[in-house]
Amino acid sequence: MKISKWIIGAVFIFLSLKGFAQQDSLKSKQKKTTIGLEIVIDSLSQQDIINVLRDLFNSNIAKKDTLKLSKTQFSLIPAIGYSLSTGFAFDLTANVAFFTQKDHKDNFSVIDGELVYDTQNQKIFASHSEIWFGGNNFKFTSDLRAEQYPVNTYGLGTTANIPNTLNYNHVRVYSTIYKKITGAFYFGLGYNYDNHFDIMQEGNADKSVSQYTQYGFSRQSTSSGYSVTLLFDNRRNHINPLNGGYASLSYRDNLTFLGSDSHWQSLSLDLRKYYKLSSVTNNVIAFWGLCQFTTGNVPYLDLPSTATDTYHNSGRGYTAQRFRGKNELYLEAEYRFRLTRNGLIGGVLFSNAESFSEFKTNQFIKIAPAAGAGLRVKINKQSNTNVGFDYAYGINNSRGLFVSLGEYF
Repeated sequence: MKISKWIIGAVFIFLSLKGFAQQDSLKSKQKKTTIGLEIVIDSLSQQDIINVLRDLFNSNIAKKDTLKLSKTQFSLIPAIGYSLSTGFAFDLTANVAFFTQKDHKDNFSVIDGELVYDTQNQKIFASHSEIWFGGNNFKFTSDLRAEQYPVNTYGLGTTANIPNTLNYNHVRVYSTIYKKITGAFYFGLGYNYDNHFDIMQEGNADKSVSQYTQYGFSRQSTSSGYSVTLLFDNRRNHINPLNGGYASLSYRDNLTFLGSDSHWQSLSLDLRKYYKLSSVTNNVIAFWGLCQFTTGNVPYLDLPSTATDTYHNSGRGYTAQRFRGKNELYLEAEYRFRLTRNGLIGGVLFSNAESFSEFKTNQFIKIAPAAGAGLRVKINKQSNTNVGFDYAYGINNSRGLFVSLGEYF
């Protein structure tokens, strides 16, 4: 399959979103209040950890909520997670949510950072930003990472099931600037850089030749290229969207004259939709679909794989990079609901399914489902930030505890 065919097909899919995009845009135009005021009003009757601590320790800090929304909201959470392959993971996550305009009419901008260390000696630093400015006419995003792994890779395709431990370092620098076209539609140009180095493999557990070796073993790989993105985004707050939608169609071209080891391309389509079920409870049903296709001589560690999306969030129920392939199909649904009237405690039910193309045949022949449930604790009601504790099950006895700051999508 040629990348040009994917582009044509994906453009049709992207344009088919115009219907729901126009519908949501019309609803947005009918609102007379600013986004900042909407967030304040929504948070007045809610409680978060700050309120609980004030009450518990009888703080002298004023407890009364007002219609004044701070320009900057900061959230920080240390956490411990567990999965079968990583063991215990110690995680420190923080985000800063803010408005770039004094009148708070712009969307919430967010910068987050995460430090992870686990008992298998994985070390991860990741930072992401999504900054709106110019009255929502421009948006800047970034994805910065410095990672040191051992990680189990199982080969290519959803049927691959023989572990092979890879040790490597990874540096990533992604940045994109978007310009509004019309309404909630944007056009973006970006630069993408991935460098994997000091790659070593321990070999398949059954002593067979690993698919990493068959695919093309390398001690180092560099991918460097530009990206072109069509974006629709009318979510008010991407930390915890209550309604709206998101659609991104992105083409990446890695070029040797920009420093890439080989010339390869990728095309990704990311679709998300949120339905707020009640103005009283803020219960939400959310859907997430992701398609990724590649062509050319793609480095093994740059191939689509589980939880290697921007926020490491796909595939709850499986460890990062459990499945890998040249092409990926992914779908997830989640029901988010409150458990207490004041919004302090909530819950989620979710399920997902992923499939990766097989080695050599490049066909999709198996689906890996997963499902789980979790609790949400409101840590900052003004930015609507929750701490999430999810437990998920996948196939082949895969399971684990997943901790998050903010929703998964």
